[in-house]
Amino acid sequence: MIKPDGVERRLSGIVINKLELKGLRLQGIKILIPTEKMAMEHYAEHVGKPFYDGLIKHLTSGPVIAMVWEGSDAIKVVRSIVGKTNPIDASPGTIRGDFGLDMGKNIVHASDSIESAERELGIYFKDNELIHHIYNDKTYFE
Repeated sequence: MIKPDGVERRLSGIVINKLELKGLRLQGIKILIPTEKMAMEHYAEHVGKPFYDGLIKHLTSGPVIAMVWEGSDAIKVVRSIVGKTNPIDASPGTIRGDFGLDMGKNIVHASDSIESAERELGIYFKDNELIHHIYNDKTYFE
């Protein structure tokens, strides 16, 4: 997901480009302003933590671009491209390393497991909003 700070700073194309150039396949995309209920579901594992209210406030502060990416080890690949949560610790060349401002405004959210991805996907997408297309990767990635 490209969070409100990433959309506001017009970094969406860069984020999508980095993921596509790596060979991942975009299976779903939509722009929306998350409701408080959506944000609370999204960050359910952080309930009770001191930064929880700030997460909810930020995620609902403006448009986000929710995306579903597919590919070999997609979660691991996306998290590598995104970089560490704190932009100070993120390597140069990663999205957060190059563009993140702080822990709260770090441009993107990336699921950390298949279980998280499936749960989060259900918050933002209905099954009929996703493309179930098998790409002929041999043509492009031989």
